[in-house]
Amino acid sequence: MKYLILIPIYNDRESLKLLIENINHEIKDLNHEISIVVVNDASSQQIIDTYPNIDSISSFEIINMTENRGHARCIASGLKYIFEKKEFDFVIPMDGDGEDRPVEIKNFIKLSKEGDDKSIVGERVKRSEGLFFQLCYQFHKFLTLAFTGQSIKFGNFTCLSKSTVKKLLDEKATWNSFSGSLKKIEKDLISIPSTRGQRYFGPSQMSFFNLLKHSLSIISVFRKTVLIRSALFIIFYILLIKSYASIITSIPLVLLLVMIYSISSLALRENIDELNDSLKNINDIDKVK
Repeated sequence: MKYLILIPIYNDRESLKLLIENINHEIKDLNHEISIVVVNDASSQQIIDTYPNIDSISSFEIINMTENRGHARCIASGLKYIFEKKEFDFVIPMDGDGEDRPVEIKNFIKLSKEGDDKSIVGERVKRSEGLFFQLCYQFHKFLTLAFTGQSIKFGNFTCLSKSTVKKLLDEKATWNSFSGSLKKIEKDLISIPSTRGQRYFGPSQMSFFNLLKHSLSIISVFRKTVLIRSALFIIFYILLIKSYASIITSIPLVLLLVMIYSISSLALRENIDELNDSLKNINDIDKVK
């Protein structure tokens, strides 16, 4: 079977180099054709480097994008490139900083051979961030479940069948939110436990603001459900506080309206035409192996 590992990267060459070496080590005993496609999201630093330890990797190339378009769109562009240019059975998207652990690739591959062509997600069972971030992450999951009815406990680290990749490329939400789009188009995903690893170099790039944007982007994929649930909440809440109306009691309504406005704005980022034309953003391709 042919597996392609898709890695979006932006200005993190040291982490990428160590990640490639660790992937090479973890897959050395696997009897499969495993290749790597890195999507360089118009980094300001030089990404190409020497990679002496890649003997277990079948092929390795770095796609250099002309314009920086963000993490989700970087993955979407990579999926588009792989689907149109490569032969594969499964694609494994993973972050390039070490937080998606290479040791877990073997778990994805083992299960993919038993899963009847179903796609697999790495469900986070343990995270490495501080207490405050973990509390914010739990709130993000609760918010998503409450307003969309969807429990999304996975990120980019997945194992996608070819049929799932095709569905993602036909879904405009993929241009805005990878995990939200995947949950929307696939109702029968297989889950395996995944532990969030430590970033190889430097602090985590997932700030509170980025987590908030990430959460609202996922919610925006299911905005029709959100609007219905929000309307019901507003009616119920107004009936509940009508005898106690004040500035303080109106705060939840204001926050809800701000959220609705935010997800409506983020939903405008969904664009199937930009997804279809995403390969026009490729500047050049470095074939490392």
